[in-house]
Amino acid sequence: MSLLSSYRVIYCTFLLGLLGAIYPLPIYLNAFRPDWMVLIIFYWVLALPHRVSILHAFLLGLILDVLLGSTLGMHTLVFSLLAYIVSVSYQRIRYFTMVQTTLLVGFFVLLSKLGLYWMASSLQEIILHKHYFWSIFTSMLIWPWFFFFMRFLRKRFKVT
Repeated sequence: MSLLSSYRVIYCTFLLGLLGAIYPLPIYLNAFRPDWMVLIIFYWVLALPHRVSILHAFLLGLILDVLLGSTLGMHTLVFSLLAYIVSVSYQRIRYFTMVQTTLLVGFFVLLSKLGLYWMASSLQEIILHKHYFWSIFTSMLIWPWFFFFMRFLRKRFKVT
């Protein structure tokens, strides 16, 4: 598959992740929305660190900040740090079992949630609700299926 086609598949998953992050859900389900962008960035940096880099995570964070109307740079910083950590240690993470990788995804989603809360609370007075952390569990719950689906897409479209 050509380089342009490889990037086309990757950017389509980015677009779907952005749509999943802003798609309106009922109030009672909104707390359970998985952190799609963290999952997608984690997968692509782990699978293809030479194609998807910190710059991609930076730009995705910037776009998500604009789409969500949050303070510019909050998601940018969190996604860039995530991409950096994964790109530095991707060779080690690839040998993890699915359970270990799922726990690592949960840890990264927790860190992103805490980082976003910390940045938001430093700018304004906000209250931390217990529902804020439910997305960690749903992200961990869907990670194995998400991983196998993304691997299927990568092999089906020969993204290298």
